[in-house]
Amino acid sequence: MADSKKNVERPEARLRRQKRGVLTRQELLRSARAIFARDGFEHARLEDIASRAGKTRGAFYDHFKDKEDVFCAIFEENIDRDMEELIPLLLGLPAIEQRIDALGEYLSELSKDRERILLNLEFKLYAIRHPGERERLAALHGVMRLRSCISELGRLLPQLGRQSTSAQLKDSLAIGGIMDGLALNHLFDPDVLNNRELARYLKLCLREALQETPEQKNK
Repeated sequence: MADSKKNVERPEARLRRQKRGVLTRQELLRSARAIFARDGFEHARLEDIASRAGKTRGAFYDHFKDKEDVFCAIFEENIDRDMEELIPLLLGLPAIEQRIDALGEYLSELSKDRERILLNLEFKLYAIRHPGERERLAALHGVMRLRSCISELGRLLPQLGRQSTSAQLKDSLAIGGIMDGLALNHLFDPDVLNNRELARYLKLCLREALQETPEQKNK
């Protein structure tokens, strides 16, 4: 009886353990971002991710299955933060054109984040270099976007919300491709493609991609 009482974890001890677990996971995610951006997705080592965070390889496996799992967690964390910032921003604007411009400004600010741009490119390049993995990773990428951001943007930009799932994914991938390309060239030669020009081109592309067709307007 005494032994069974000893093995019962107190609520405050469980809470401390849970907080430590959350903190460890956040530290591993921060470390993984830096290692992926520095070494690339393919060459990044789990040992380096754990070591940079001051953790063991075992601690990594307590929170993530593999490199792909931690990368997906980074991707979802990025989208969750974007939605927390974008939703109130877009909801405060009455006109669709204003919302599209605000989205362009927001994306142009994200394009200044060198680490984030490199992470997006690395994951896609890894999939392209490994044809056997490409289809699965592309499908996983689509599922994450559908679950976390496309439905929310569809609510704020009605022309997206009226589309089929496949059309939403196509537009989302196209917009992501526009951002990837412009951001990559901005990082490559920021003197030529500066922040102001980057925002201008993003807005132009978004207006074209998100303009409503006559069929959508009549729905």
